[in-house]
Amino acid sequence: MSLCGPDRLTAPFSLTEDAPGIQARGEIPPGYSAMVTKQTWTLKERPWRTRKSGVGQRPWLSSAFVRKTLLVRPLRCSLTAGLAATLTLGLAAMSSQTPAAGAGPAVPVCSTAVAAAPMFSNVATAFSGDALEPFGVAISSDSKTAFVADGSGAIVVYPLGTTLQRGRVDSFRVDTRNSLSPPPAAGISPLGVALTPNGRYLVAAAGTSVVVFSTAALERKGTDLSDWEAGMWSGAEQGAIEAAVSPDGSYVFVSLENGDSLAVFDLKRALHAGFRRSDLVGTIPLEIAPVGIAIAPNGKYLYVTSEATSADENQGTLTTIDLAKAERKPSQAVLSSVPAGCSPVRVVATNASVYVTARGSDAVLAFGVHSLVDHPVSALEGEVQVGEAPVGLSLVDHGQTLVVADSDRFSVPGTGATLAVVKVGTGNHMELAGYAPTGSFPRDIAVSRNGKMLLVSDFGSSQVEAIRISSLP
Repeated sequence: MSLCGPDRLTAPFSLTEDAPGIQARGEIPPGYSAMVTKQTWTLKERPWRTRKSGVGQRPWLSSAFVRKTLLVRPLRCSLTAGLAATLTLGLAAMSSQTPAAGAGPAVPVCSTAVAAAPMFSNVATAFSGDALEPFGVAISSDSKTAFVADGSGAIVVYPLGTTLQRGRVDSFRVDTRNSLSPPPAAGISPLGVALTPNGRYLVAAAGTSVVVFSTAALERKGTDLSDWEAGMWSGAEQGAIEAAVSPDGSYVFVSLENGDSLAVFDLKRALHAGFRRSDLVGTIPLEIAPVGIAIAPNGKYLYVTSEATSADENQGTLTTIDLAKAERKPSQAVLSSVPAGCSPVRVVATNASVYVTARGSDAVLAFGVHSLVDHPVSALEGEVQVGEAPVGLSLVDHGQTLVVADSDRFSVPGTGATLAVVKVGTGNHMELAGYAPTGSFPRDIAVSRNGKMLLVSDFGSSQVEAIRISSLP
């Protein structure tokens, strides 16, 4: 086979696209990827896994049968064209782990070593056990109501006061006898959630679909699914996992963990004219398993984490996207993609800095916004080691403190789930102050707009945890 030019696959190979998803048959030589001729799907990494390429746009809804001849090329030559130059620099940095002259700190390697720090005993915490599989958390702009996505098939609504009050379960699952009822035909399992700026709608990424709920209906007693749901976009098994809404409330961005891309939907049009397939503006090609999404407060940039760049490379990336361009021409919106440690999974942003949890490095990374756009190779400004397998994170205390959910997702011996409290100083110098207790597998974190309360979804212990921010050191 040639070095970077495509060659026909010698073994029989076919790609079948149908309603349940994508299936691949045949064998690909080790170290090679396969691309459907003049189609949009590129096979990479794990068996039975597909990756969106930059060749074109795949419809969100599809029941068509596709069988095409495949071409193969070495994996190192199969980067999306629009990202090739930037990612080449990034991959080189990942391999060496040594910063270039004039660059910032080195990107951390994969590790299960946790940082030693005191455990705080005086943090004011309350727990509620209404959700079975709590995942995404969103808090209303008036700080009076919290919405928690329950992956087992529910939206849990909590009234917020000085402490977490017991919530009322608006559920697809629980009936009046609190016993299991048949799941809905749509099979909705809400995961990551986001509120529109006006607070009227809750957007939930739900695996095979993206669901938009009316918050007024969710908060009203005696209502059911037909009242809550404002609309839905359905698709193949692309793993819709996290969601974000543009600052003006017009567009929805959803990370597709299995589709290796970010979907962009026109929410304003859908609410006005009804939810349709044509609401999908397009997709942004990313690396393997994109999850975390954050939008800069000034609305200029959108940031997405991807867990890896290839099947045998655990180093992931942080991608910076021009938000305005993403709303018009998504495939051309990527500004840069930089190494972000092993398995980066969540991201938060200010107008000056971007913070990422590298779950496989047990670290939090800090990037400078201007460098991410103008000089990506030197964008990494700081790194701090935290607890085991950090996932969710949030900024509190006017951006001077990070609270990080150390999930201990993989139950590493000698570790445990904690909330790391990290102080952020000048120049993104970060220092671990200590740990606060938490439930099992803390996943996502949300902060109330009034700055008084922090909510954590403790996925493993089926709890939602409320923390009074003023009690944090």
